Amino acid sequence: GQEGKRATMAKILLAEDDESMSVILLRSLEKVGHEVCAVGDGFAALPHIANDDFDLLVTDIVMPGMDGLELARRASVELPALKVIFITGFAAVALNNKTASPTDAKVLSKPFHLNTLVDEIDRVLSVH
Repeated sequence: GQEGKRATMAKILLAEDDESMSVILLRSLEKVGHEVCAVGDGFAALPHIANDDFDLLVTDIVMPGMDGLELARRASVELPALKVIFITGFAAVALNNKTASPTDAKVLSKPFHLNTLVDEIDRVLSVH
C-alpha cells in the first residue's frame, strides 16, 4: 500500500537523450533511494507511462522525436497525479511560447547541481 512510503522514495521516469547526463542522473537518484527508469526520448517513455505508475517524470525538454513538453502532456493524461520536472539547456525559450505547460512544472536549467535536482524532487513529491 501507499502508507509508510516516504516522500523521498519515488518511482521516477527519466527521459534524457544525452547518455552521459542520463547515467549521472540515474546514479545520483538511485543513490538517494529513488527507483528510476531511464529512457532516451519521449517515444521510448510512452510505453513505460502506459504500463507503470510513476510518481515523477524528469525530462529534458529538447529531445529528438518527441520533446519533453509533448511527453509531459501525454503523460499527464495517462497519470493525472504525475509530477513533472523539466531539464533544459534552453530555459528562456522553453516555456514562454508554450503557455499550456501541463502542470505547474519545475524547470531546471543545465548545468545544475545534482543536489538541486534531488532537493527539488523531494520538494515536488512532498507537496500534495
